[in-house]
Amino acid sequence: MNYITEAIAWILDPANAGGSDGVWARSAEHLWYTLLAVAAACVIAIPLGYLVGHTRRGRGLVVVSSGAARALPTLGVVTLVGLVLGIGLVAPLVALVLLAVPSVLAGAYAGLEAIDPRTVDAARAMGMSEWQVLTRVEIPLGLPLLLGGIRSATLQVIATATLAAYVGAGGLGRFLFLGLKTQDYPQMLAAALLVVLIALILEGVFELAERQTAHRLHTT
Repeated sequence: MNYITEAIAWILDPANAGGSDGVWARSAEHLWYTLLAVAAACVIAIPLGYLVGHTRRGRGLVVVSSGAARALPTLGVVTLVGLVLGIGLVAPLVALVLLAVPSVLAGAYAGLEAIDPRTVDAARAMGMSEWQVLTRVEIPLGLPLLLGGIRSATLQVIATATLAAYVGAGGLGRFLFLGLKTQDYPQMLAAALLVVLIALILEGVFELAERQTAHRLHTT
């Protein structure tokens, strides 16, 4: 029996499914960490991205800052924040937000920059205020690229959220680090397969959302 078969058997074993340390609980924690980090990144990055995209100012600074954030080693950030604030969810959440912000930010301002300037000029010529231009024209038209940025950020965070267990938080990383410690390779592979499964499910959700958004834009 190879490791993949053993990993699937481990996942399907009822003894590993229930309880606070079971597959369902750890998968829910992993998904929660991902959604929480991406939501926090959206709160930070979307308004900033819209400001840059609408005003066409500050793009260079944003690009440089995003590049610097991407260059930060996630494990290093988790370790550093964990040493300062202690073990728990705060340290990995900070690292995951930093990881997600650049993609969301890029999607936000790129969505607005990709709009035909003539469309924006026409809206202004109709007497729309800058706020109306942003909310009624630019944001709806830029939504597909924003969703693409959030999609990219979500997939990155899902893969990296396993590091939460490194500083005492939960998630599927618990299985991975425990398997590494005990040399239980099927358990490690099971954790990886569960992460992939969650990623595929969310990928499908974003694919449907982007298709629906594109369809609405083409029919309006």
